[in-house]
Amino acid sequence: MTPYEAFSSVDIRVGKVVKVEVNEKAKKPAYKFWIEFGELGVKTTSAQYTQLYSVEQLMGQYVVCVVNLGSRNIAGFASEVLMLGAESGPGEVVFLKPERAVPVGQKVF
Repeated sequence: MTPYEAFSSVDIRVGKVVKVEVNEKAKKPAYKFWIEFGELGVKTTSAQYTQLYSVEQLMGQYVVCVVNLGSRNIAGFASEVLMLGAESGPGEVVFLKPERAVPVGQKVF
């Protein structure tokens, strides 16, 4: 598999956060997310964005996620997508987003 083929096998999409709650069962502070992906529907994930963002700040945000890695259980919650982010400091995770609104479910390339 070439590097481009490997990259192409990862399905990265833009979603919109439609619900956020504190994940009280997580070992490290985290939120539960419900993210709308258009024709793919609403997918869930748990992620550690608590140091930089409140629940209210995350609602309605456009986010970039990998949607084809399968599901895993994180602290009793189904994590169906990987919400992409980068660490700006110890424990401070910044979520990745498009610089302007695009249709939900749009592929990232």
